[in-house]
Amino acid sequence: MANRAFKSLMSAALAVVSAITLATTAAHAQVTLIHAGRLIDGRANAVRSNVTIRIEKNRIVSITDGFAEPRPDEHAIDLRSSTVLPGLMDMHTHLTFQFSKDSYVEPFRMNAGDFAFRMVGYAESTLLAGFTTVRDLGDRYNLTIALRKAIAKGRVRGPRIYTAGKALATTGGHADPTNGWAATIVGDPGPKQGVVNGADDARKAVRQRYKDGADLIKITATGGVLSVAKSGHNPQFTEAEIRVIVETAKDYGFHVAAHAHGAEGMKRAIRAGVRSIEHGTLMDDEVIELMKQHGTYLVPTLLAGRWVAEKAKLEGFFPDVVRPKAAAIGPKIQATFARAYKAGIKIAFGTDTGVSAHGGNAREFALMTEAGMPAMAAIQSATRVAAELLGVSDQLGTIEAGKLADIVAVDGDPLQNIRTLEHVRFVMKDGVIEKHAR
Repeated sequence: MANRAFKSLMSAALAVVSAITLATTAAHAQVTLIHAGRLIDGRANAVRSNVTIRIEKNRIVSITDGFAEPRPDEHAIDLRSSTVLPGLMDMHTHLTFQFSKDSYVEPFRMNAGDFAFRMVGYAESTLLAGFTTVRDLGDRYNLTIALRKAIAKGRVRGPRIYTAGKALATTGGHADPTNGWAATIVGDPGPKQGVVNGADDARKAVRQRYKDGADLIKITATGGVLSVAKSGHNPQFTEAEIRVIVETAKDYGFHVAAHAHGAEGMKRAIRAGVRSIEHGTLMDDEVIELMKQHGTYLVPTLLAGRWVAEKAKLEGFFPDVVRPKAAAIGPKIQATFARAYKAGIKIAFGTDTGVSAHGGNAREFALMTEAGMPAMAAIQSATRVAAELLGVSDQLGTIEAGKLADIVAVDGDPLQNIRTLEHVRFVMKDGVIEKHAR
């Protein structure tokens, strides 16, 4: 037993040393060649075989047929037995927490620093799973804003983050941070804490997110599953309030993502101009037509639906007010997604990870294909389409000349077995090798 444990430890250590050596060598060489046996570039539906990707510093400069011989000032990475793809992108994460039955009491037991140190590990797990870019849609203490800066400066490892900071809610709504608290401590949170009632509050809340350093706005247009409140789907903003949020957000260069399970809340949010609907569980035909008319994206989060449905079966895992919502809403997300995809709605990959465990984001792919989405379309939803949603298609989402060098690789062919994406062996972010498993 001890001998096997030692060998396992040594193997892990050698993998780390190998990745560090490769990263150091590549950085010193300034030019890196990736020899890719198969290339899914995020744009074309066809797979290219046996190509060389040339990277200078942090940019892709060319993709050519064949395996080019490296010059003395170049470093080659052998991925000839692998499928190479753009860095994966998850458009719905929550890096400040990972749900458990203790999550409802953590705010009373943990300080900001406790959440901050814990989330560093979540960020690294996400990156090493192949997700080089994420959109974080609701945090605590604005910690993802600080984490975004730390990652950008190379102080900690993690994905590129676009964050909403604290999500916006109405009083008692899904993102009201004081739901379920005793009356003696609940207080009256307002726009600074992300609680909005009326147009003036809405403007102030958006401007506060700008002051805090957020990248986008997240609203909870309907009730939610995990909040300590009765309804999981009722509309919780007026359409006028959402319209003010969207118009103010536009002034500050923000787009607006709307959590929504119920159809009426979705309709209000879509008509008011939000960029994406998150979850979309109970959408009806009118919602589908509105989304197509307005070009609204759906971020389906099937993994979260599956997770809450499973946990709802466990006695005592959820509070009594949450458990029936989880049991009713969780199982419906996948079927709704199937309808939305067939109807031609734009789908961007998102998992709601933080509900389920960080680093398991790629499990979403299997649920998408299980519901009828082709593997290539699922991959493109996490690459090209996600970049379009973020408005960063000029930099990310595909492996093309001029783009940032965010590149991952897996053994095998994900078009034949989508679950190979759950075992990423190579990760490069911004031209830096973060993982290279032999």
